Amino acid sequence: MLRAKHNSAVTYVNSRMNNQYPELYPSYLWLVPSVFNMADACAHRWAGNTHEGRNAAIYYEDEAGRRDVWTYTRLSATAQQLANGLERMDVVPGDRVAIVMTQRPEAVVSLMAVLSAGAIAVPLSSHASPIALRNSLLDSGARVAIVDNICGNRVLQAQCPQLKQVIGFNFESDAIIPWRTLLARQPAVFRTLPTLSRAPALLLYPTDTEHTADGVLLSHAALIGALPGFVASQNWFPQKNDILWSPDWNAWGSLLHALLPALYFGRPVVAAPNGFSPHQALTIMSRYQVTNAYLSTALAARIAQEPDLLERHAEQLALRAIAVSGPPLPDAVADRLQQQIGLKPNLAWSHLETNAPIGDSHLKWPGRPGSLGLPYPGHRVAVIDTRGTARPTGMAGEIAVHRNDIHGHPDPALFLGYWQKDDLTRSRYIGDWCLTGLWGFMDADGYVWLKPRKAQPA
Repeated sequence: MLRAKHNSAVTYVNSRMNNQYPELYPSYLWLVPSVFNMADACAHRWAGNTHEGRNAAIYYEDEAGRRDVWTYTRLSATAQQLANGLERMDVVPGDRVAIVMTQRPEAVVSLMAVLSAGAIAVPLSSHASPIALRNSLLDSGARVAIVDNICGNRVLQAQCPQLKQVIGFNFESDAIIPWRTLLARQPAVFRTLPTLSRAPALLLYPTDTEHTADGVLLSHAALIGALPGFVASQNWFPQKNDILWSPDWNAWGSLLHALLPALYFGRPVVAAPNGFSPHQALTIMSRYQVTNAYLSTALAARIAQEPDLLERHAEQLALRAIAVSGPPLPDAVADRLQQQIGLKPNLAWSHLETNAPIGDSHLKWPGRPGSLGLPYPGHRVAVIDTRGTARPTGMAGEIAVHRNDIHGHPDPALFLGYWQKDDLTRSRYIGDWCLTGLWGFMDADGYVWLKPRKAQPA
């Protein structure tokens, strides 16, 4: 959690006329409780209040267009039922439980249930091949998996010997435990295990694990670490009536920079498995009056480049912020989005090991087209040489994130390490600097820029 040292109100002023970064960046402090569980923060605490429990947590539209609304009370109660089921399956704290599902409420339920039980959630891409799934499952050592009808066959085809139990939603097979059968036997009350904020919560894998699988382990506090970048890139989320949508929760970026933060703030998300084309994306955002979106730069570019698409949807959209992940958007794409819907997208550059340390917030400070942006509050970023010394302004080196913020407090966003690969974990650090693997430079105002990698600096 972040707290500003100064409590003065911040007014919303056009960033071209006002730059609040010099005050915001040094004034923020990490407030990380010693005991913290993502499931409590994102589901159970809201359901514990009668009024807030009735609020929508998930608006769902399936492939056939059928719609449903999940309240926080329903989300929490179903997750507690599943957590009881996992406990009866002898899942204990520290166990890894894989979740291989498309974008649906049950995927969120599964995540909340695993975290409630103190286990480590292993969300895997619903688009992964059996080989990629096998590599990730083997590396994680997961002995329990939760799947749906879209992904179930591929998980079974992966043939992982250590995978002893598979829970299937809408998936019929002799090799699985039916979701409804398991939940029907469980009470809707489960006491979430007290969890240290530094305890492992998520084991995340890159999208492509067909050749190698190096799992990145994140703590429960990593959610707190992701909040500065989320709040800033979403133009100071939450505001009244905010609704967030991102097309792919299985991508680790969307998990930490869209789904979980929105729930942490008690706001609803939209789940729609059909949102991967430009037309589908704008239809979903129009229909549900989405105010905040988290998109890949590739999808944002496709939306901007589709002839007449923005013109047809512009008046129906309720967007007030778009965050994009990936490389910086081409100027023409950003300009077209701003012209048609009145928004300049905020780049929220993300890295699996460091959790969105750099990016834009056009509402609060001016952006610089082509750059990665400025270090978000709470994150200390530098461009360093091979000895871990900061490079002078404009000089190239490796972009790195420090273990501690500028006040000397540990940055909760940084990963705990690679799963069972201590040597690989150590190789990611030079002293207290976590390496991103990207080459770049920092200008005189602190903006970070990518640069083609050449020779190592002296």
